[in-house]
Amino acid sequence: MQKRLKTPARRDYQKVTGAFRKLRGGATVADIVAKTALPIATVRELVPLAADEYSARLEVTESGEIRYSFPRGFTSKYRGIRARLRKAAEGLRRGVKTGGAWIFKVWIMVMLMGYFALFMVLALASLMLSIAASQSNSNNRSSNRGGDGMFMISGIFNMIIRIWFYSELFKAADPYYGPSRRAARRPKKSPLHRAIFSFVFGDGDPNAGWSVREKQGVIAYIQANRGVISLGELMFLTGLPPAEAEGRISAYCVEFGGSPEATEDGTVVYRFDELLLQANTKDRVSGGYAAPLKRLKPFSGNTAKMNRWFCVINAVNTLFGGYYLFNALASGAVLTQAQLQASSFLYGITYALCSSLVANPFPFIVFGLGLTPLIFSLLFWLIPGLRSLKTAKDNEGIKLENYRKDLFSRIWQNPLQVNPGTLGPQNAECRPQNLAAAQDRLIKELGAYTMPEASVDSQGAVIYSFQELKREQEALNRYRASIDPAASNLGKTVFDTESTTPS
Repeated sequence: MQKRLKTPARRDYQKVTGAFRKLRGGATVADIVAKTALPIATVRELVPLAADEYSARLEVTESGEIRYSFPRGFTSKYRGIRARLRKAAEGLRRGVKTGGAWIFKVWIMVMLMGYFALFMVLALASLMLSIAASQSNSNNRSSNRGGDGMFMISGIFNMIIRIWFYSELFKAADPYYGPSRRAARRPKKSPLHRAIFSFVFGDGDPNAGWSVREKQGVIAYIQANRGVISLGELMFLTGLPPAEAEGRISAYCVEFGGSPEATEDGTVVYRFDELLLQANTKDRVSGGYAAPLKRLKPFSGNTAKMNRWFCVINAVNTLFGGYYLFNALASGAVLTQAQLQASSFLYGITYALCSSLVANPFPFIVFGLGLTPLIFSLLFWLIPGLRSLKTAKDNEGIKLENYRKDLFSRIWQNPLQVNPGTLGPQNAECRPQNLAAAQDRLIKELGAYTMPEASVDSQGAVIYSFQELKREQEALNRYRASIDPAASNLGKTVFDTESTTPS
């Protein structure tokens, strides 16, 4: 059955089987929905497939709900050559993807550090030849040029030596504590190829899969509060503005079998009875819930010092690449002694060295030492620069979203005495750049859902009172109190597949 599923359904099927692995002792459709945040219709379609493949034990309860368990272990019954080939193909696909990502990271490292090392070798060779030339031809014009080149190259090489011995990338031991103390004091560092990739492309989105985690949190809240939630509660749980919260609750009703109902005083609540048909019997009544906050996106996982050294190394590559490309275009091929003397010292030495390796070194210098490292270096600057701007913009949006969630939650906890002066952000993840404007905007958004009453206290501060929110809370409490928790119990088992299996 599984092999005929298309790719999207196969992903959902893997989520269902993954949830069953964690709930082997017994699970219902509601338990799988709570674990995966998949729509009930999707889970009801895929659960029988998983039960068939992994030979589940089925227990039909008095409520008509089926409890699935795996007393003989969670092992697929598909063990033929096709199943093995399918698993091997999936493993190969994952391996190719992982290997491709690793090769790409290593390629970036080789380009950055390889060109850096190559340029240093050329600089060192030119320095040595310059010293030899200056000692043997001290009165010759070329020796004067050699001395000037030696001074320039020695300065560059001295800087590189400092980078090599004192940077976080290459030093072998702490000069004060030694290798053993350093290993105990410092956290384990990422491999160099990962660190370079982190500088260029970052470490991914720390909030990946947020929509699923948010759904799981809302489902857990609904299950802990007798299957009932209001629009105001959803707003403080998710931090959504009223208009978006209305669309989200409607989508939840479709996905998880909910329906709107009106209380005696006309308050609209949303009831999800199917989510309460769980296999576990823990207390489902809860009065509180800590709304999770999104994490800010870091530029990279490296230390600031390590990123600075990457910038220094790339700057060296940029300078050398630009130098070789400019001199190649300006001087061209060096074919005669006069051309060698007229060319830049380092370019001439490099051309002479490359001539001993290839017949025509000019294309190699143009493309290998000039154009390629220069383009790579410019991209090495451009990609992190653009990503830094995008990260700052995204983080500002995350801060506003977190602050909305924090603000709505605190107002929900005490809706009758809302003093904006006491509703400042509690941490950096909730602090937008323009705090006053953000706070004014969010209070107006909440006012679009329920109009507050404003008053002035003895200190002249404006105090808001959200009377409708308070009435909504009281109506919710009365409505939940009227629900009998026993109505969502599964009841006794009336049919068990194990009891019909011959011993």
